[in-house]
Amino acid sequence: MDEQHILARLNLLRIEHRDLDSAVAALSDGGVPDQLQLARLKKRKLKLRDEISQLEDYLMPDSIA
Repeated sequence: MDEQHILARLNLLRIEHRDLDSAVAALSDGGVPDQLQLARLKKRKLKLRDEISQLEDYLMPDSIA
């Protein structure tokens, strides 16, 4: 996987993560939230955050080995 492809994937993941942030906020602010839907959105956000972190680590590995 080349760096350009990874950067493009990172960009898409960050956009999706931001969109999920908005969806979670909207669902939470809308009166009585659907707890199951809210939990699913939050779980997806965590998965995205993990994938983002992995790709960032791949692009910029720690210099201490």
